Amino acid sequence: MGKEGGGEEALLPLFETKEARFRGAYKVFASTVFVGICLIWVYRLTHIPRAGEQGRWAWIGMFMAEILFSLYWIFTQSCRFKVVYNYPFKERLSNRYKDKLPGVDIFVCTADPKIEPPTLVINTILSTMSYNYPPEMLSIYLSDDCGSELTYYALLEASSFSKHWIPFCKKFNVVPRSPGAFFAQQIDVQDITYAQEWLALKVSS
Repeated sequence: MGKEGGGEEALLPLFETKEARFRGAYKVFASTVFVGICLIWVYRLTHIPRAGEQGRWAWIGMFMAEILFSLYWIFTQSCRFKVVYNYPFKERLSNRYKDKLPGVDIFVCTADPKIEPPTLVINTILSTMSYNYPPEMLSIYLSDDCGSELTYYALLEASSFSKHWIPFCKKFNVVPRSPGAFFAQQIDVQDITYAQEWLALKVSS
């Protein structure tokens, strides 16, 4: 329960926790390893060479090393026996703390249009502009050390294309959000609305 806007209301969780699959098989495997470790210890203890016999200190040194490695393995099982994954609900986080999210500055740097073609730079910019983040809190800067005219005019074209690309990404939750990577995929379109907007977007690109 929580309080927002002076009223008390139930707050949905920001993430869900799921246990990893097939942990039972791992527990069986770990148990067999532990039994093997115990048998090795018993063997080392019952077969220590007597005082004066050759290899006594080497045997003891190996036994101590095995104890240390075995204890390390046993301690690490505390975080391996029950592995869990947390899956965040990004929409809930954005809706709950939208007014409290900090502004983010993103710098995209390029130096040579031959090594870093303008299409690569523009795809990077468009993908960052499409982040699932409040647009008024997102600032993107392009630093072109070469001062390439190609990059400049490509950026002008991208500014007009972004008016179509960003709403499309957020409406259909597009992944990946780089236009170059997205249009290179083979897409099996089922939704008519999605197909129409996808075709119009590809023509405009």
